[in-house]
Amino acid sequence: MKVFGITGGVGAGKSEVLTYLGQNYDATVIQADEAGYLVMLPGGECYGEIVKLFGRQITTETGELDRKRIAEIVFQDEEKLKALNAIVHPAVKRYIKKAIAAAEKAGTEYVFVEAALLIEEKYDEICDELWYVYVEDSIRRKRLKYARGYEDSKVDQIFEAQLPKDLFMRHCDRVIDNSGQFEETKIQLNKIVEDL
Repeated sequence: MKVFGITGGVGAGKSEVLTYLGQNYDATVIQADEAGYLVMLPGGECYGEIVKLFGRQITTETGELDRKRIAEIVFQDEEKLKALNAIVHPAVKRYIKKAIAAAEKAGTEYVFVEAALLIEEKYDEICDELWYVYVEDSIRRKRLKYARGYEDSKVDQIFEAQLPKDLFMRHCDRVIDNSGQFEETKIQLNKIVEDL
């Protein structure tokens, strides 16, 4: 079994790439965002620690974490953000390692792990290769504005918070250019998988 980490900037089309790979190959797709959501649910690995960090005011009437409220707090408090990340990121990585082990036990040929912080969180330690889904910034900007309704200022904020392209290029084994039509991307993906 081979494990591939998929990363790229917001609006690069990583979800589309993952959906295609998951539907067309004997593959398990694991998304860090989804893992993050699960470990923060009541009864999840991080729930108690997060409530301890922020207090009960960040829970809803049903006892779930009020993610919007947490986002507002950490947006204004860098120390709280660091503390939250120190709780959530290791738990997400543990969750992903378990999911990879389960896929291996099931005899899956490929595992694709998608995480925005693939490089920062050293996912190269658990992946055979890292793949970078690249899209020109001007195209990403259009996609984020039209598909998600983001203002230019919000897009600028997102771009500033992410790693620069050359860092992605330096750390990733393969680059998938998703700037054009998705049919072109499919051809690249098929070629990569055939060559493995």
